[in-house]
Amino acid sequence: MNSHTNTLSLEQAHELLAHARQACSLRGFAATIAITDAGGHLRAFERADSAPFLTAEVAIDKAWTAASFGLSTYQWNQYMSDPMVAPLAQHPRLMAVGGGVPIVLDGKLEGGLGVSGGTSAQDHEAAEDALRAFGLLA
Repeated sequence: MNSHTNTLSLEQAHELLAHARQACSLRGFAATIAITDAGGHLRAFERADSAPFLTAEVAIDKAWTAASFGLSTYQWNQYMSDPMVAPLAQHPRLMAVGGGVPIVLDGKLEGGLGVSGGTSAQDHEAAEDALRAFGLLA
């Protein structure tokens, strides 16, 4: 018997994905959006018709990176300048480019949201706006 339950339901993941799609649209770019659970496993995914194919892998890895330590990929980008942390850049899935944010529900890390398709700053802003619209950021 599997006793594990996801706090972030599939319905909630799709709702968050819709908020992210809208945030990207308002910024004028076609995006790929990925949502993972706390273990980094894909929960929801969408690639816009005109989004470049590479954005699919990048969005998934941004979500995975955000879920891995509960830090945004924008923060990871800043940490990479530290020589003690820099070797982590060699990890094949670590994506230290803005656009990945942790999903925290009731103080518990529940996953990651990854957006790819705009600039690093646009991706990061769209991801944060999606969390805000979902009620997870003030």
